[in-house]
Amino acid sequence: MHTLRLWWKALNVIPKISPEEWKRYDPFTRWLVATRSAVLVMTFTSATLGGLFAALHGKFDWLLYLLVTLGLVLAHAGSNLFNDLFDYRLGLDEENYFRAKYGPQPLVNGLLNERGILKYAIITVALAGLIGSYLAYVRGWPVVTLALVGLVSILGYSFSKRVALGEPLVILVWGPLMVVGSYYVIAGQWSWDVFWASLVYALGPTTVLFGKHIDKYDDDRKRGITTLPILLGKERAKNVTKILLIGMYIGVLVLVLLRMLPFTTLLVVFAVDKLSLAMRAFSLPRPDSPPEGYPPEAWPLWYAAFAFVHTRKFGLLFLTGMLLALVLKLHP
Repeated sequence: MHTLRLWWKALNVIPKISPEEWKRYDPFTRWLVATRSAVLVMTFTSATLGGLFAALHGKFDWLLYLLVTLGLVLAHAGSNLFNDLFDYRLGLDEENYFRAKYGPQPLVNGLLNERGILKYAIITVALAGLIGSYLAYVRGWPVVTLALVGLVSILGYSFSKRVALGEPLVILVWGPLMVVGSYYVIAGQWSWDVFWASLVYALGPTTVLFGKHIDKYDDDRKRGITTLPILLGKERAKNVTKILLIGMYIGVLVLVLLRMLPFTTLLVVFAVDKLSLAMRAFSLPRPDSPPEGYPPEAWPLWYAAFAFVHTRKFGLLFLTGMLLALVLKLHP
């Protein structure tokens, strides 16, 4: 039961642990912590959204859904590992940098050495590659193209932060690449409905990245890291994030009116409580210390934490709406 609690905690938050605690963890718990598995829920949502569209269109295949979801989650996990390794080698995470404060950076915090994190990363990506190879055999060259784009995204994310491409990359990856890619693998066809819906959902992970880069704004400026918030300025970036948050709901409503989404996806309106909290947070200055009642494990993340909690609830309600449409046999 203790091990299961550790797994559950790692899947819900990015736990702050000491090297002594790390030594007591089993290999899978270490992998969950090192890969920042709490954020993998966004990838699971993207893949499942593609799967539910395939089911709604009468093209669902359980094996292909499970394989593509596992493959994407492993690819995302591998990306996180390589990102930490590359950032460490580029010197971006040194001197008590923001990244090492909100969760364990395996190298900076002494949990793994470079050889250890490289081994984790290679094994993780290799497993994703094996799954991708089988899916490419089933669906042909388009899957190879999607896999290559994903590989470039994994290798290029650390460098994208120097040229303000992180946010556009997130829209591409968590939108068309994952959602449409999953749908194509499962259904074996293209759909514009899925494409536009994928862009609406991708706004959520993009708000999380905006929030994280606003949280890191001062540290990034000192290190010469260029993100969209750095280019826009902190206040403009906060306003852009609020527009993206509202855009998620407008996007769903428009697609429902255009009959590209079933009306049951309007269930996302029940995420407005988290939306309200996020909008309020992005409208105010970041506090100097965590206020009373704020989860200590989330600090010093502030804007990113509110955006993540909102995106997680929005995504789960989106999936629930799609699942309800499937049960009721509704077709967009």
